[in-house]
Parts: sequence; structure tokens; C-alpha cells
Amino acid sequence: MSKEMVGKVVIVTGGSTGIGRATALAFAAQGAKVVIASRTQATGEEVVRLIHESDHEALWIKTDVSKAEDVEVMVNSTLDTYGRLDYAFNNAGSGGHGGWTHEIAEADWDKTIDGFLKSVFLCMKHEIAAMLKTGGGAIVNNSSVDGQRAFPWDPVYSAAKHGVLGLTKSAGMQYARQGIRINAVCPGWILTPPTEEAMQSNPGIEKQWLTHVPINRLGKPDEVAEAVLWLCSDKASLVTGTALAVDGGYLAV
Repeated sequence: MSKEMVGKVVIVTGGSTGIGRATALAFAAQGAKVVIASRTQATGEEVVRLIHESDHEALWIKTDVSKAEDVEVMVNSTLDTYGRLDYAFNNAGSGGHGGWTHEIAEADWDKTIDGFLKSVFLCMKHEIAAMLKTGGGAIVNNSSVDGQRAFPWDPVYSAAKHGVLGLTKSAGMQYARQGIRINAVCPGWILTPPTEEAMQSNPGIEKQWLTHVPINRLGKPDEVAEAVLWLCSDKASLVTGTALAVDGGYLAV
């Protein structure tokens, strides 16, 4: 266990499944107090139970990160319970249907931009305000390899994830001298519930994905979690405004 994270407070949005779940458990293993924000109570409280069983502190808060009032409650509840905020992983996201640009409904555009980009802005807005009160902190936003390349199957998702990187870099520059480091991770194909569902419905799709992955395997949620923890740690003290690909070489091809 790293002593630097013992007693520190972290918010993990979308912390009840997949990458968020792995990251919440990883922070807890380092002694941090973990606030899990998600929409589904059963899975959120299951992660809290696992953290409590390991003799660490955790709290679940029902949160839709696309709603300003929910995000404000999330951060205020964290401060009311633990008195501070040191780290945040803005991981949660949801969106509408993709497809050909000329066929995408405006409502689907709004749902995707709100779910994947506006949500990160709302979280950062309140997280930064909390961190400024205690002299700093570290924020990691979950973008995607599709935030750095074209994604023709869903241009709105790609636009949102590109936006996350622009927001990350710009805010990282704004608060660099105020003790808040802001970075992003860009996962590639990771073995999460959505990818598992896709593989079950289309048995040949994994082979198709791996043609673009030099390491020739899917990533694990724990591997993304380790990158998030490193970016939050003092070992990354010189790193801000950057996007760290965790993709098995996908973007290098």
C-alpha cells in the first residue's frame, strides 16, 4: 500500500462496473476513501461492500453525471462526509445512437454530448472548486482512442471524446499553478461488460478488433486503473494536460 494515498478522498464516476469498478477497488487498496457515483444502486453498493470487506471506507451516491444538480450533490456529499476531495476519475458516460452523420437525430447528438462531454465539464467544475479549497489535487478524465482518431461508426461519440481531451488540456493549463493536475486516459479495446456483450452476440468480432492491436489481446480494466492511479500519484507530479493511451499499441499503428 502506498502511504501517499492513505486517507485521501477520491470520486470515481461510473464506479460500479468495468473500468470504474476496477479503479475504485484499486484506490481503496491504496487506502483512499472512495466515493462511487453511478446510476445503479445494486452494482454501486456491491463495490462498496467489497471495499468495506477489505477494511477501507467507501460511499455510493446515486448520480447521473449529465445532470448539473446530481453532480453538485455528488461533490457536496463527498465534502460533507469526508471533508475534502483529493482525486477524481471522471469515467461515467452514456450516449445516443451513432451512424451516418446525415442520419443522426439531433436528440441523439444531444444525448451523447451531454453524456460523454458535458458530464466531464460538470464534474470538473465542482471537483476543481472543492480541490482549490484544500490546495490542490489530481483529476483524470476518461477519453478514448476515439478521442484521438476517426471513429466512423459513431462520429458524435468521437466528437465528444475529442472534446474531453480539449477540455482536459485547457483546464490542465488553467490550474497547473494552483496545484491541480488534470490528465486523461485513452483506453483501447478493454474487456468490459459492453465488449463482452458484443463478443457474445458476434463471436468473430474480437478477432476483427485485434487486427488493430499490436499486443494482440484485449486490455483488462485493472490495467486502465493502474494508469489512473499513476496519473493521480506523486510519481506523475510533472504530468498535466496530457492524454495517456492504454491501448496495446492501437494508436501507434
